[in-house]
Amino acid sequence: MKLFRMLLVVSVLFFAVSSIAVAGDFDWFRGFNIRAEADPSGFRARLESRFQIGDLQVKTVLGNVESPADAYMVLRLGEMSGRPTARVVEQYRAHRDKGWGVLAKSLGIKPGSREFHALKRDQDLYSGDHKGKGKGKGKGRK
Repeated sequence: MKLFRMLLVVSVLFFAVSSIAVAGDFDWFRGFNIRAEADPSGFRARLESRFQIGDLQVKTVLGNVESPADAYMVLRLGEMSGRPTARVVEQYRAHRDKGWGVLAKSLGIKPGSREFHALKRDQDLYSGDHKGKGKGKGKGRK
């Protein structure tokens, strides 16, 4: 039982650190991941509602990324770029070690744009968590 707990803690730390390393300026990643991992079914429901997608698409994205914050970013960058989620996941897998700016650029989003800088500062899934609540909301895709 002790070994199981230690493995669980190590794996959570591994994913948190790897996500933080790639996140760079995205200060909200750590808290976002902690909250999402504390309530996985609630997190999935929030993604479904926010992006107007089904459970299968949410599970597919979550199965192809390293952390809950990465799943949110994939869906948000897809929304910002107008690209299908599958294309964003493909670009995520190709560029995830290079940072979100490179990924955004590969999708036609200017990393220096006002919208991308707003995303770096805040997210809109847990709207009560940040003072910039509601910023960046847009129409979701089916």
